[in-house]
Amino acid sequence: MTSKKTATRLEGYERRYRDLARQLGDIGYIASGSVAERFNRCGKANCACHGDPPRLHGPYWHWTAKVDGRTVNRRLSPREAALYTDWIGNDRRARLLLSQMKDIAAKATDLILKLQPEPPSDS
Repeated sequence: MTSKKTATRLEGYERRYRDLARQLGDIGYIASGSVAERFNRCGKANCACHGDPPRLHGPYWHWTAKVDGRTVNRRLSPREAALYTDWIGNDRRARLLLSQMKDIAAKATDLILKLQPEPPSDS
């Protein structure tokens, strides 16, 4: 490949990389973990949650994540569940953008090394 074609490809990689970096900057708060809607049975024997068919209590929203190597669970309000869902989505988007940036950086690195050969050593 000629150095002009290589330089053109490199410029394309740099544009795409900077575009991804801008998108990364637009991401809001991030959180790891997952949010789940749960239904529970209570301890009262005569409650409808123990009937046939059972009418479980809920929904209750729960956030689960690893924090310092330990699994943490937290009950959330519907508003908090919506916020955590957005933040977890932001985290996934950030990870995807970073992965794409790494792929482009690897391709650009190969081209940069081809365009800028090492100077001869004085051995």
